[in-house]
Amino acid sequence: MSMSSYEKPDFWAQKAKKEGYPARSVYKLQEIDEKFHLFKGECRVLDIGAAPGSWSLWVLKRLAGKGFLSAVDLQPLGMKPPYENFFFVQGDLYAPEVRQALLERGPYTIVLSDAAPATTGNRIVDQGASESIVEAVIAYGLESLAKGGSLVIKIFQGGAQGELLKTLRQDFDQARAFKPQACRAESFETYLIATGFKGKTKE
Repeated sequence: MSMSSYEKPDFWAQKAKKEGYPARSVYKLQEIDEKFHLFKGECRVLDIGAAPGSWSLWVLKRLAGKGFLSAVDLQPLGMKPPYENFFFVQGDLYAPEVRQALLERGPYTIVLSDAAPATTGNRIVDQGASESIVEAVIAYGLESLAKGGSLVIKIFQGGAQGELLKTLRQDFDQARAFKPQACRAESFETYLIATGFKGKTKE
């Protein structure tokens, strides 16, 4: 049986291994930053669904010892960077104690999420699970972002993408979908990019 493209080490996977990153996904974030110029000055960043750690490692290198990075995942990270400006909690992002630990280290300039649900092969089910994660990440963003901050979230493309972008445009100056070149051609993932957080709504 021939290998699927997901099993073959493509250009991006080989590049990641050569450059010391746990996964090829790092180049998606790199491309997003190059296009949207998210990292400016001394940033405080929250990485939700961080394992195996490529995005976190890239962020820490990008920060170059300045700013701060918080990260969370159910799984351990595939790297142990020797950075003092880094906090990682292994746990459920929905757990109150995890949420508190992350929020108290804010406010953040950027909230990132490359998280994806365990897939079932049923596209409708998988889209629904992805959308639930996206909604949770948006909630984190609205609670923890500083005014002017940015949000980057992976989502499985489907019917809810348009509505989620409409929702984001209520709280951000701009929101759009973007699919980096490093995404596999057959993948139905894309990213929601929201910039210019308007700030928390006063009650």
